[in-house]
Amino acid sequence: MQKIAVISASVRKGRSSHSVALYFKNYLLQNQLAEVELIDLKVLNFPLFEERLRFIENPTAEMLQLAKTITAVDGVIIVTPEYNGGYPASLKNAIDLLYAEWKRKPIAIASVSSGPFGASQVLTSLLFSLWKIGALTVPTTFQVPNVGAAFLDNGEPTDKETTNKRTATFINELFYWMNAKKLADKS
Repeated sequence: MQKIAVISASVRKGRSSHSVALYFKNYLLQNQLAEVELIDLKVLNFPLFEERLRFIENPTAEMLQLAKTITAVDGVIIVTPEYNGGYPASLKNAIDLLYAEWKRKPIAIASVSSGPFGASQVLTSLLFSLWKIGALTVPTTFQVPNVGAAFLDNGEPTDKETTNKRTATFINELFYWMNAKKLADKS
C-alpha cells in the first residue's frame, strides 16, 4: 500500500484548514487507499528557519522526523490556508528546512479560505517554491472556499457526496503522479 503524508500547514488559533487535513486523512484511511501520516505543523512548532536541515548542528527530533517521513512517503498532500495572498510562514519554514527530501516528490495542494475564492492566490507562490526545489506538483488542485460552511471541525464535509466526488478526482491525480514516479525510478 502506498504512503501519503498530509501536511496541515496552519498553526493559527481557531484554524479552519486543519479540518480539511483531517478530512483527507480520514478519506484515505476509510477507503483503504493509502497509509497516512498527518504532519501537523502546529504540533511540530519548528523554530524560525535559519538553515537547511543538513547544515544544522543539533536538529530537533521533530526536524529529523519530518525529513524521515517526507523521504519515506510516496506522495504528499499539503493543506494550506491563504494569508494575505500567500501561504503561512509555518509551511515556508517546513519546505525550506528540507531539500533533497522534496526532490521529485509528488505533491498535491489543497488551498483553503474563509472567503469565496478558495485561496486561489496562494497557489502561485506555493507552486513557485515547490518548483524551485524540484518537487513534482500535481496539476489538479483542491480549493475550498467558505471552509467554515464546507467542513465541520472534525473533518466531516457538510456536503459529503459532492466533496467525496471532488476528492476522488484529486486523489486519483496524485496517485497517477506517484505511480509515474515509481515507474520512472525503475527505469
